[in-house]
Amino acid sequence: MFELDMKSRKAISDQIIENMKELIVSGVLKPDDKIPSVREMASQLLVNPNTVAKAYRSLEAQGYIFTVKGRGTFVADTQSMPVDSRELKEAENYVRDSISKLYYLGIDKERAKEIIDKVFEERGDWK
Repeated sequence: MFELDMKSRKAISDQIIENMKELIVSGVLKPDDKIPSVREMASQLLVNPNTVAKAYRSLEAQGYIFTVKGRGTFVADTQSMPVDSRELKEAENYVRDSISKLYYLGIDKERAKEIIDKVFEERGDWK
């Protein structure tokens, strides 16, 4: 499904969350697709089941997955998911800080736009 970077400073549960979001938002995992159980995912990734359970709880709280008792865990329809205003504000602040950093490096507006366009192109699957 995906691999984790065990040398990363980022928590393993956060890596699982980011990877799952990537698979869901990019359409690799589609609405109502069943995802591996906590134990199956832990076994695949060679991590503690509690770590996967923590990631799944977070993904469920954010609306990316849902659990049906006795049937398993499934991908939610993210197209109808409302934008989390707190996360959007956090992303806006991150973009603002990044643009300020470019400005402080002496990058002009046109070059900054080129950099941003390049990042979008590298992303490839941007809708």
